[in-house]
Amino acid sequence: MSICRIKKGDEVVSIAGVDAGKTGRVLRVDREKGRAYVEGLKVRTSTIKRSEKNPQGGMVEREAAIALSNLMPYDPAVKKGVRVSSVTDDGKRVRKSKASSHVFD
Repeated sequence: MSICRIKKGDEVVSIAGVDAGKTGRVLRVDREKGRAYVEGLKVRTSTIKRSEKNPQGGMVEREAAIALSNLMPYDPAVKKGVRVSSVTDDGKRVRKSKASSHVFD
């Protein structure tokens, strides 16, 4: 990725797939694969083997990876996903919404 649109902790909206239109907070970003894990989006069930830490074992729900191209930063002022530009503000580079000039950093 040439531009850093989405970072850990950002509020994002899904624009494609089964969860299109839903919002969530980014848990982590995998830059090499171009994917992100978002809280509440693309939730999958997986099994856990019994262990000393988890004596019951069983099924657990986890978030699966979503392609960064299917996510947009969520702007609370406009209440939708927006495009982001990178600008310099007081000598520091920040991400700014193109729709409402909301600063994300």
